[in-house]
Amino acid sequence: MDRFFVYIISDSLGETGEQVAKAAISQFEVDNYEIKRFPFVLNLKFLSEILEDAKTQNSVIFYTLVDKEFVEYIKEFSQEHNMITVDLLSPLIKSIEKATGLPPALEPGMIRKLDETYFKRVEAIEFAVKYDDGKDPRGLLKADVVILGISRTSKTPLSMYLANKNIKVANVPLVPESIPPKEIYDVPAKRVIGLTNSPMKLNEIREERLKALGLPKGSSYASMERILDEIDYAEKIMKKIGCPIIDVSTKAIEETAEIIISLLKKNGIKILKD
Repeated sequence: MDRFFVYIISDSLGETGEQVAKAAISQFEVDNYEIKRFPFVLNLKFLSEILEDAKTQNSVIFYTLVDKEFVEYIKEFSQEHNMITVDLLSPLIKSIEKATGLPPALEPGMIRKLDETYFKRVEAIEFAVKYDDGKDPRGLLKADVVILGISRTSKTPLSMYLANKNIKVANVPLVPESIPPKEIYDVPAKRVIGLTNSPMKLNEIREERLKALGLPKGSSYASMERILDEIDYAEKIMKKIGCPIIDVSTKAIEETAEIIISLLKKNGIKILKD
């Protein structure tokens, strides 16, 4: 058998077309072939050049294109030159459109874009875990936003929620007995958010925390005097930085997150869409 060529034409990476082609070829006892993959075919001139080359070869063409003009061009070209072409995507899109009643976006590279968003989200989550609770101050300058607050102001759950929105977050606990990392003063104030809570709410939350840990009541951790000292200490640092301060006492995590996202956007900080 003469050597034959498998052309993969795609408006994205072409990985899907290549895998399908390999799966089909594996059903035959043949090794005298070559796969030629052409990714990011986004103009008719490039497409025409590929087809002109393919018509001179013993070839079959697999294509994953969403542009209707490109699809029609291949069909007309292949009919005119008696070429074997396989449209891998259009029948599937039509089937899903029929089943859902929804119109397709017909936008090239959608899978790649979704993959990029996924990996950005994973990266942001890993970042939030690595730089949670002031573990490593070196992360503060790398973060999209730095969250400051005393204990039980929802720093960690808020960081994880924002990370799921593809935002890199580092958070730092403010404790009177510990000097905060000097890096917090190097981060632009527009990238820093302070969290506070009402004394009564903090007292209630901390009492419950002690109870959950099996510790006795009366600990200074939950005392009103201690709480007021911590709030005062934290607010002095936040005011020195000049960052916004959000009272989370009556807000759900989602509400606080939306306020932070709005502040970041208002200050010109680009937020990747989820």
